[in-house]
Amino acid sequence: MTRSQRHWMYRFALLALLSLVSGPWARAQEGRFAPSDQIAASEVLRQGMELEQDRRWSEAIHLYEKASKKFPEDSDLRRRLLIARIHFDVTRRYRDVTYRNSVEKLTQTQAADLYLEILAKLEANYVDPLNLNEVLRNGTAFLEVALTEPVFLAEHLPEASPEQVEQFRLAIHRDVLGREVANRFEARQLVLHVANKAEQTIGLKSTATIYEYVCGAVGLLDPYSGFLTEGELIEMTSQIEGNFVGLGVELRPQGQRLNVVSVIRGGPAASAGIQPDDEILEVDGITTAATSADHVADLLRGPEGSTVSLKLLRGQTTMPMSVVRKRVEVPSVEAVHIIDAQRGVGYLRITNFQKTTDDELDRALWDLQKQGMRSLIMDLRGNPGGLLETSVRIADKFIPEGLIVSTRGRNGIENKNFTAHRAGTWQMPLYVLIDGDSASASEILAGAIRDHRRGMLIGTTTYGKGSVQGLYNTDVVRSGLRLTVSKFYSPKGTPIAQLGVGPDIKVELDRYVMARPIIDEGGREILNPVTAPSDKILQTALEQARAGQLPAGHR
Repeated sequence: MTRSQRHWMYRFALLALLSLVSGPWARAQEGRFAPSDQIAASEVLRQGMELEQDRRWSEAIHLYEKASKKFPEDSDLRRRLLIARIHFDVTRRYRDVTYRNSVEKLTQTQAADLYLEILAKLEANYVDPLNLNEVLRNGTAFLEVALTEPVFLAEHLPEASPEQVEQFRLAIHRDVLGREVANRFEARQLVLHVANKAEQTIGLKSTATIYEYVCGAVGLLDPYSGFLTEGELIEMTSQIEGNFVGLGVELRPQGQRLNVVSVIRGGPAASAGIQPDDEILEVDGITTAATSADHVADLLRGPEGSTVSLKLLRGQTTMPMSVVRKRVEVPSVEAVHIIDAQRGVGYLRITNFQKTTDDELDRALWDLQKQGMRSLIMDLRGNPGGLLETSVRIADKFIPEGLIVSTRGRNGIENKNFTAHRAGTWQMPLYVLIDGDSASASEILAGAIRDHRRGMLIGTTTYGKGSVQGLYNTDVVRSGLRLTVSKFYSPKGTPIAQLGVGPDIKVELDRYVMARPIIDEGGREILNPVTAPSDKILQTALEQARAGQLPAGHR
């Protein structure tokens, strides 16, 4: 993947370690919608509309995404998913001070030039041919949705009457739909026309209008492409590097609740005494009850050295707490330990594929080897992906030779084959745990293990994100563009997109339990012995490892 010219797999995250948007994310909607043969699409739509009315956009996205996989032909579900994504995008951007500053400071000409630059990058790099008229319609959709969002209206149109705004919205919808453009320069002129009309009619700042077309040009191409504000660009760089400024907690939104899933060792949250299963009720005086869990989570972000005031619920006890935001080193390989000493079964979990993962895994494997590891359980559940090259290097540690993954794009630069090298290959039996939240780079590794019969995949089918994103910096203003530039295929040429990677042993789950790491009395990070016995996927892998079972043709 590229970062400027390197390729990487994208997962958007609020870097307090949140997973709140489209694509695989922590099971925030557990219990609300479990796809089954009985549930009807109409019931999903009803549930989704309830979430939309409460402006709980991230939860609506997750609900519609799950349902769209079950009902791929349902156009109503697809439409509601796109609308929810636009709403989420608008509210997300206007909670970002770097974005608001950019809208305020850029001139109309600079904003129009930014739009032109975005279109040029799309034409040169996007995986599919670009339809400029569709791109324009998407931009108009973003503007129309923005004109219904309270955060947008409060920022730009506090004095405008709802009737004026609605009349303008309908007029622009008709105006743009009836026009065709032949090239990006004509598209720029049409967007300038809309911007001028918005300023004259309802007093909307022209750069605010143009920015909706900028974001709309990318935001509906696919679930993984998008415009990145300056703040998001900085955060994404931090995530790739394996460190960020924040509290060092992983959070799970559940309705109006915001729960702590895990706490990073040595981070400011751990130092302050925050524990897994704590519930965050309030951030700097703003409660989840008054707004939404994802909005409150967003407030955890801030500059290094600043202090955030929290109110936590632990059991039945409410406690205030102040935490200083600091730079946190985020490990990507965790819970490295021998899970069955008698049979030498090692265990480790890879949480994502970042720059540090390769070295972290080397240290983990040698540590387990010294402890007598004879087989390895590698847990990729909930792993949303990361850097393509890192996943290839991880696969290369276990596959002796042959193709690991191939990428294919619209231009020849993106057509690549990544192969294994025999030197340094680990030979132990391998058991890989996967689930519906294992995505992108995780699927590259799982697909290579499956096709080479190098190990046994256990769990449920992976997410099915079979595309590669490139990150491009913009010249007009400090911001970024995340673009799908190619699709990837397993060693046997199997596409991953929409299909995912299926397990060798499927574990049917009536209730999803995944054992979480804890620190034992000796200071080691291990899986929680209380929850581990209820983790059916883990227990199935242990049974297979203890029996020495491997798939046919294993090598």
